[in-house]
Amino acid sequence: MRYYTKTDEWVLVKGGKATIGLSNYAVSELGDIVFVELPRVGDEFSKGEAFGAVESVKAASDMYMPIGGRVVKVNEDLEDSPELINEDPIVNFLIEIEDFNEEELKDLMSEKEYKEKRA
Repeated sequence: MRYYTKTDEWVLVKGGKATIGLSNYAVSELGDIVFVELPRVGDEFSKGEAFGAVESVKAASDMYMPIGGRVVKVNEDLEDSPELINEDPIVNFLIEIEDFNEEELKDLMSEKEYKEKRA
């Protein structure tokens, strides 16, 4: 199950890891993404803390952790090709984390709740 934040990030938990990315709505609002700043593997963040930034032709925006954890993987393809997020923000994730508290997922929205909010 994919969960969503009020700040338009998503998280998908699978096999003890959580993958985090930007929602389709966020990408459509930002427009053409030209730069992505991502953390390094090993960095740790708390829930709600900014972990990176995204810049588009329209605006720059921080990205916030849906749940806290330690970064174990960064989508390095985005460093040279940030526009991949525009092509498919669900496939082209931002980071993957471990050592997270699943209880924090309870504060997030389901995909249905998120779509109703953004409709």
